[in-house]
Amino acid sequence: MKILISNDDGFQAPGIVALHQAIAAIEGVEVEVVAPEHNNSAKSNALTLHAPLYVHRAANGFRYVNGTPADCVHIALTGLLGYRPDLVLSGINNGANMGDDTVYSGTVGAAMEGFLFGIPAIAFSQVERGWEHLEAAAQKARAMVAQLRQQQLVGAAPWLLNVNIPNLPLDALGALKLCRLGRRHAAEPVITQTSPRGETMYWIGSAGAAKDESEGTDFHATAQGHIAITPLKVDLTDHQHLGYWGQTAARLQTAMGQA
Repeated sequence: MKILISNDDGFQAPGIVALHQAIAAIEGVEVEVVAPEHNNSAKSNALTLHAPLYVHRAANGFRYVNGTPADCVHIALTGLLGYRPDLVLSGINNGANMGDDTVYSGTVGAAMEGFLFGIPAIAFSQVERGWEHLEAAAQKARAMVAQLRQQQLVGAAPWLLNVNIPNLPLDALGALKLCRLGRRHAAEPVITQTSPRGETMYWIGSAGAAKDESEGTDFHATAQGHIAITPLKVDLTDHQHLGYWGQTAARLQTAMGQA
C-alpha cells in the first residue's frame, strides 16, 4: 500500500513527523511526504496559479513545496510521484478542525485534494494546540489506517474523513464516535494595529466559540474524550431547497425577461 502524507503546518512540524513515523511502521506500507515549506494554516483548497512552485528534499527524505497544502497534494498526484497512491493522509494538525473550521482548514484542504482525484483521504487533527500527547494521537491514526486497510476500504471508492483526537494519554482516549460537524459563532472582531509607517494593519480575529456543540457533533464527542470521525463531501448544493429555488428562478426569469 502506498500512502501520501501532507499537512498545513509545514514539513518540519512535529505532527507530520509523528504521523510519518507511525504510518511507516505498518508492515507493507510505502510512505511519501510532500508538505508545505512553511505554515499554511487556513489556506483551505487554495492552489497557486500565478507563481512558480519549487520542490526540495529535506535531510530526512521529506519533500517540501513553496506552496499551499493543496498545491503539495496536487503536484504530487499529477506528476511528482510518478504513481497513484492508495491513500492520502493530512496532519496531524496542531489544533482542532471541527465544525466551520473545515471550510478554512488547510489540513482538510490537502486531504480533500486527494479525494477530488478519486483517492480515499483522511485529515487528522489534535483538538488542542501544543502537541501534548502527540504520540498517542499518532498511534490512534496508525491503528485506524491499519484497520481501514484490513477491511479493504483503502483503494476502493474514494471517501473523505475528518478526524479530531483529544490531547489525552493513549489509555484515556475514548472510543471512535461518528459525528456530524458542529457550528461556531462568528469569528472574533478583526484586530487593528498601526505599522511603523503609520498605516493601519488588520489581523484576522480568533475563531468563534462553539455554537452547536450538542450531542452528535464533533465538539461534543471530543469534549467527552472521544475521537471524532466525520465523513465529508464536496457537493455544496443546497439539495433541501432546490424546489424553492426552482420556483424562485422561474419568477426571476419571467421578471428579467420583461425588464
